[in-house]
Amino acid sequence: MPHKPIKIVGKTMSDLRIIKDKTANAAMRAVTIIALLFVIVMGWGLYEKSAKILNEIPLWELLTNSVWQPFKNQFGFFPFVMGTIWVTLIAIVIALPLSIFTAIFLTEYARRWVKKIVYPALDILASLPSVIYGVWGTLVIVPWISDWLAPHFVEFSAGYTTLAAGIVLSIMILPLLVSLFVELFSSVSDELRDSAYALGATRWQTANNVVMRKSMPGIFASVVLAVSRALGETIAVLMVCGNLPAAPHSIFDACYPIPALIANNYGEMLSLPMYESALMFAALLLFVVVLVFNLASRLVLRKIEQKQ
Repeated sequence: MPHKPIKIVGKTMSDLRIIKDKTANAAMRAVTIIALLFVIVMGWGLYEKSAKILNEIPLWELLTNSVWQPFKNQFGFFPFVMGTIWVTLIAIVIALPLSIFTAIFLTEYARRWVKKIVYPALDILASLPSVIYGVWGTLVIVPWISDWLAPHFVEFSAGYTTLAAGIVLSIMILPLLVSLFVELFSSVSDELRDSAYALGATRWQTANNVVMRKSMPGIFASVVLAVSRALGETIAVLMVCGNLPAAPHSIFDACYPIPALIANNYGEMLSLPMYESALMFAALLLFVVVLVFNLASRLVLRKIEQKQ
C-alpha cells in the first residue's frame, strides 16, 4: 500500500514531461510554419503587385529587352539584371580569397594578441551602416579608379563603375565571410591536425588539405549566405555604381543593379501604376533569384556532404 502513491506520483510526473514535450514540439512546429508563411506571403504579395506588367508584357521580353523608358511603357530589365550579376561576381571574386586566407591565418598561424586586435576590428566593420561604406567608396575608391587605375585601360572613366561597386560590396561582406570561416576552421578537430603534423605536413599543407577540405560544405554554405547578402545590398552600391540603365561590358562601365533601381525610384513613381508594377516586378525578380539560388545551393551542399 505505501508504494502506490509513489507510482501515481511517478506517472503524474511522467505525464507532465510528455505534455511539456508535446507542447514544445507543437509550438516550434507552429513557429516554423509561420516562418514559411512569411516567405510565401511575401512572394505572393510581390506577384500580385507585379501582375499588371506581367499581363501586358511577356516575361521573356521584360528580361531580354534593354530599353528602359518608363514613360513610354518600355521596361527592359536586362541592364539591371546584368548590373546585379557583375557587381555580385566582382564582390565574391575579391572577398572570397581574402576571407579564406584571413581565416586560415587567424586559426592556424596568428598569436593571441593578433586575434585580440583583428576580431574587434571585424566586428566594427560588420556593424557599420552601409551608407558609411558608400561614403568611403565615393571618397576613396571612386577617385582611385578615375585617376589611377582606369587611365591604364580606358580613355576616360568617372570612377562610378561596376568595379567600384564590387570593391565596396566585397569589403561589406568580408567580415561576414571571415567570421563564418573562422568558426568553421576552429571546429575542425585538433586530432586531424595532429595526425597531419605527425605525417610530416606543414601548417599550410594541413590547412589546405585537412582543414579546408573538412570544412568544404560549410565554406559553400557561407558563400551562399554572402551572395544572398550581396544581391540585396542597396545604399552603398547605389552611391558608387553610376546608376546608368545600360548593361556593363567591362568593369570600368557604370551599372544599375536591381536594388539600386528600386531604392532610387520607388517612392516617386507610385502615382504611375505601370511604373509601380515594374518596380514590384524588380523586387519579385530579386526575391525569386535569391530563393532559387538558396534552394539550388542546398541540393549541391547535400551532394557534397554525401560524398564526404
